[in-house]
Amino acid sequence: MLYTKSSSYIKFLNLIDALDRINPGKKLDCIEESLLNKIVSCAHAKQAILVGDLISISDLGSQATLHGRLKNLSALGYIKMAANADRRKKEVLPTKAALKRYEDISKCLEKAAKAA
Repeated sequence: MLYTKSSSYIKFLNLIDALDRINPGKKLDCIEESLLNKIVSCAHAKQAILVGDLISISDLGSQATLHGRLKNLSALGYIKMAANADRRKKEVLPTKAALKRYEDISKCLEKAAKAA
């Protein structure tokens, strides 16, 4: 069956795709998106999250894979790592660029919902 009306979710996906085309050098893969989602969620809840916490999420990949993705998120300017009170552990924090990304995604979601 062919749908003539596009669903809100399809419109949302199209808007997200347009965002990625605006910043082609900052496109994230699914592992990076999952890590960034976790980091931003923890920051929003005012919970500290450490590098060790993130690289131990075995559902997303090996520790080496996750560490590499964290390095890439840092190089893209989405996260920063700061020494915590222990000094041996690093806390991972979202940057202004990451928060702006989520603001843009929120705007896409609102726009898609209004269009439905």
